Amino acid sequence: MTQIIETKTQYGFYFDPGKCNGCKACHIACKDKFDANLGVIPRRVYEYIGGGFVEGTNNTVTCNTFGYYISISCNHCDNPVCVKACPTGAMHKRREDGFVHVAEDLCIGCGSCARACPYDAPQLDPIRKVMIKCDGCFERVSEGKKPICVAGCTQKALQFDDIEVLRGKYGNNSSIAPLPESGITEPNLIIQSTTITKPSGSNEGKIENLNEV
Repeated sequence: MTQIIETKTQYGFYFDPGKCNGCKACHIACKDKFDANLGVIPRRVYEYIGGGFVEGTNNTVTCNTFGYYISISCNHCDNPVCVKACPTGAMHKRREDGFVHVAEDLCIGCGSCARACPYDAPQLDPIRKVMIKCDGCFERVSEGKKPICVAGCTQKALQFDDIEVLRGKYGNNSSIAPLPESGITEPNLIIQSTTITKPSGSNEGKIENLNEV
């Protein structure tokens, strides 16, 4: 049974694949904020590609290739399965802004949250042996600033606001391949559909840059 955690305010992200050129400025800014060790990537940029060339009649060839990028981190879900999976209460959802946080003094680095999260958001810091993930840049947000990934996006493909404001502008779709169906965790994420994006569960493409994410 889905259990929605109610908050005073719920912030979220909007992402437009049609604007993203895969520069990974968001990825670099986030990794730098956390001073993340090798292999720890709080915000990832997936390159999803597919299609090919089909031979037709009269020596014709039709091209149906496609490719797009998806920038993803923690989605600060309404139904955060990572919180349910955490045995110590270290993983928790803040009532004041809806951000899902890790209380490092309670975290034992067991990885239960990482195994539960369908977005691979929580990751183990191999040096400190605690889980880290996007914290919404809550310090910046409390000062009226945007998260560092949004501020660093060169193409303005990422936006951030109260999730209801974003949904009023862009709808509520986040079930885009290669991400899972949104019904699993009710993410506070909106992804703009385009003429080439594929729905969650599609087998028409693959993640091309697995060594980067």
